[in-house]
Amino acid sequence: MRAALASLALVLTVGAAYAGVTRDTLWVVTRTCVAAQATFGKPFPCLQVDLGSHDRPGFAVLKAPLLKTEVVVMPTDRIAGLEDHSLQTASGASYWRAATEARHFVTDALRGRIDISDLAFAVNSQGGRSQDQLHIHIDCVQPAVRAALRANTRVFTSEWRSLPFSLERQRYYGKFIPAAALNGLNPFAQLTRLPGPHDLDATSFAMVSTSPGDPADGAYLLAYRSGDSHAEWLLDHDCALASKTAAQ
Repeated sequence: MRAALASLALVLTVGAAYAGVTRDTLWVVTRTCVAAQATFGKPFPCLQVDLGSHDRPGFAVLKAPLLKTEVVVMPTDRIAGLEDHSLQTASGASYWRAATEARHFVTDALRGRIDISDLAFAVNSQGGRSQDQLHIHIDCVQPAVRAALRANTRVFTSEWRSLPFSLERQRYYGKFIPAAALNGLNPFAQLTRLPGPHDLDATSFAMVSTSPGDPADGAYLLAYRSGDSHAEWLLDHDCALASKTAAQ
């Protein structure tokens, strides 16, 4: 188990190209967490394991090794990534709901120095991820991304459109999700409505909540396509927004 966690630390910090690291390490860790929960009632090394039920899939929450605040949420079933068509059903909404409820692990780690609206979610594409077990990243949003979204909030509509500004040097598609629709949101299904070719293998996405004072309450859903699309770039694993709050 220690070897698996050490490998996971490498893949989540330096990427899948690191020698000796496999793309199944996260799956091994997930199964270990499930076995510990089922046998001993403890989710170790995960923070939380929900074994699910006959009508609700299970999930696990893991603190990313070597990173200060990031957690990842993954299915307890074997699902490689966002390109899996099963995610376009109620299962996808269930996993997303689990991720939204897991945000407190990040804010708890920061002892309330950041508002929950300044956290973001990201799921990388097949070519941009290091592991072939679906995992939803949760961490602080990049300050520059937050500023760009705030400055361009009126650009977003209820339909996908190519955004006229860049985020971390990439051009995204974006749409606005009103607060009333967030509870039942399934972003995996939303991706099938992106303009252009239906290529989920090369798609990644992120979601960032609106800020207090924005014209409308809800969230920005962001997606882009390339062979190694990596929406995790929109997250700040050093959490500069929390450091700024602490200094005030």
